Amino acid sequence: MSDRPPPPAGAPSGPVHPGRVLAAIASETRLRVLAAVVLDGPLGAETVAARAAVSPAETRRALARLAEAGVVTLDGELGWRVALDSLGASARLGSALQVVPDPGQEATSPQQAAVLRAYLHNGRLRSVPAQRQKRLAVLDWLSQKFEPGKVYSEAEVTRTLERYHPDHAALRRFLVDEGFMARREGFYWRAGGTSETE
Repeated sequence: MSDRPPPPAGAPSGPVHPGRVLAAIASETRLRVLAAVVLDGPLGAETVAARAAVSPAETRRALARLAEAGVVTLDGELGWRVALDSLGASARLGSALQVVPDPGQEATSPQQAAVLRAYLHNGRLRSVPAQRQKRLAVLDWLSQKFEPGKVYSEAEVTRTLERYHPDHAALRRFLVDEGFMARREGFYWRAGGTSETE
């Protein structure tokens, strides 16, 4: 029947990235089409068009895009319905994705934000800046990983720094040499850097 076209060739075979799902519904037309399917489905395409007050051609395009993103599916003779299994798989995929915050959000100044965005990737340093001003911005950020007034063993400092760059020894030395941390008899404490209250 022309009212029930075959499912789009691009229909997903596995979980769809949640970003694709959101992009598929981020349109007034597609959202109206989806609302009709959610509220009254399963429905044929012509009925969806009438309920959504959208032209049949736009409805077919919207249904195809929503199907490609795993939001709706064609249920044989019944018509278009919400693809709950596919949406559930996308939700599980989304909950498993690691959300990496913008490195600049932790910055205390626009200049530091620019340096952090340039040198951090997925929360880790790509490299230690050679230019001193940029290195100081990174060291200031690293110093904030240590609580003021708390004394750390060298092993604790190493474990913290290893989370951000493999050359923890160089970072530790830079932190001490530039006055962000102090050291005595194998113990370290924060001695400088921007405080959270500044």
